[in-house]
Amino acid sequence: MSDIFREVDEDVRRDRFEQIWKQYGNFIVAAALVMVLAVGGWEVYGHFHLKEAQRASAKFQNAIELSQAGKDSQAETLLASIAKKGPPGYAALARFREAAELGKRDPAAGAALYDGLATDAGIGAALQGLAELRAAMLLSDTLSPADLKKRLDPLAQASSPWRNLARELLGLGELKAGDYEAAGRYFDEIVTDPEAPAALRQRVEIYLGLVKAGPLPAKS
Repeated sequence: MSDIFREVDEDVRRDRFEQIWKQYGNFIVAAALVMVLAVGGWEVYGHFHLKEAQRASAKFQNAIELSQAGKDSQAETLLASIAKKGPPGYAALARFREAAELGKRDPAAGAALYDGLATDAGIGAALQGLAELRAAMLLSDTLSPADLKKRLDPLAQASSPWRNLARELLGLGELKAGDYEAAGRYFDEIVTDPEAPAALRQRVEIYLGLVKAGPLPAKS
């Protein structure tokens, strides 16, 4: 008896399946094709971007080699091309390198490129902060302590990942201007920060020695 019920149940299922297939078969086939095309399209997309990244990587390495060989103009041209046409990651990297290359011979122009990066929200807050820091580094010899402070104060706050490098620049600016007390405050903030790198701490210990020694006596 159970076999008869099983056969009836299978017939009912078969009939239902045939009805569903007649009504929705075309949609099922279309959905399956869409999934296949989507998977295939994603693979093509991924392959294309991989090749694009590989080309950008090769160009970037070539630009570095040109720079190391003293061919700065050619290096900058290649970096500008990557910055304009390369994938986002390499484009940002090329813009940073381009600013560094230009800054070697023209600090103000290099700082201007870094300032452009600092206002580009597309690269993310951390890289924007790095761009601000690099711009200040290029201009540190020409900016007054007040102007340097205006640029770097936001980066010197406790929440900034660049705080200790910013504090170092600010301290050196104050030291250069002869304000030993202000310089000491910045250096102390670095020393008391448990996340300050060891190499930076060693440099700051030297700076603090200069601060403790005070200004050199005037020549009579």
